[in-house]
Amino acid sequence: MAKSSSDIFQTEGILSPEDAFVVMVRTDWNKELVDRLEAGSVSVLEKRKIRYRVISVPGAVEIGFAIKCAWESGIKPHAFIALGCVIKGDTPHFDYVCRSVTDAITQLNMTLPVPVIFGVLTVDNIRQVEERLGGEHGHKGEEAAHTAISMISLAYSLQKQDH
Repeated sequence: MAKSSSDIFQTEGILSPEDAFVVMVRTDWNKELVDRLEAGSVSVLEKRKIRYRVISVPGAVEIGFAIKCAWESGIKPHAFIALGCVIKGDTPHFDYVCRSVTDAITQLNMTLPVPVIFGVLTVDNIRQVEERLGGEHGHKGEEAAHTAISMISLAYSLQKQDH
């Protein structure tokens, strides 16, 4: 029986600001698969009545730049969610793309005052994609949204604490 992401990530009752806002930056590369990741994230955000915006970029390498540009242009969400799907091929390109997007998201998490959630599938084949879009490994789009909610709640609770 497939695990549901909602079984793993419980965000009901987690405190988040009433005006929470999330920006998803998603790739057009592997569009049909990323559409499914996005749909999972959207379903969780809408259920929690969290506002969101979607920005599309050509591929995974461009995600970091788009997030940086969005922030610098004045788009100030409570969290970003990076969504993409990189499937291993016959060349080292896969390794370079995965390293690039991972490094960019890590750097953004260290420099931006809001979390950047890694919702990029990095897989060997389509079977592994299916396992992560509602199969035995849950739904990674839903998980990314639950993680964003948890991190928004963490940031909000730390800001409200008396030190």
